[in-house]
Amino acid sequence: MKPTIAIGSDHAGFEYKTALLQWLQNNGYTVKDFGTYSLEAADYPDFAHPVADAVEKKEFDLGVLLCGSANGVAITANKHQGIRAAICWTKEIAALARQHNNANVVCIPARFTAVQQAESILQTFLSTPFEGGRHEKRVQKIACS
Repeated sequence: MKPTIAIGSDHAGFEYKTALLQWLQNNGYTVKDFGTYSLEAADYPDFAHPVADAVEKKEFDLGVLLCGSANGVAITANKHQGIRAAICWTKEIAALARQHNNANVVCIPARFTAVQQAESILQTFLSTPFEGGRHEKRVQKIACS
C-alpha cells in the first residue's frame, strides 16, 4: 500500500510543488496540497506547519515540503516533536534520510535542483524503507521528551 502524502511550499517552491503533486497523483498516491496556491510571495511557516502537523498527527504517512533552499521549511517542520524532516538535494541523500534517519518529511530546495531531479528525490524517498537495526536506537534518541 502506498503512503499518503501531505505536500506544501512557499512561492519559491510553488512550481516544483505543482509538478510533484501531478507526479504523485499520476503514480496513484493519495495526496493533500496544503498550499501555497500561487507564485505570490508567501511565508514558508504558513505551509510547513500544517504539513508537519498532519504527519505528526498521523493524518498522512509522509510529508513533502519545498522552498528556495529547503532550510526554512526543514527548520519549521523539525519544531514538531514527531517530525524528522530532511533536506534532500540528491536521491542518494533521500535514500539515506529514510534508511538511517527514518525521515518522515522530505524538504527539497527548489532553487538548487531541477524538476526531474526533484521527482527522482521524491521517488527515492517514497520507495526507500527505514533499515531499523542499529539506526533505531539513534532515531529514538532524537526526541527531546
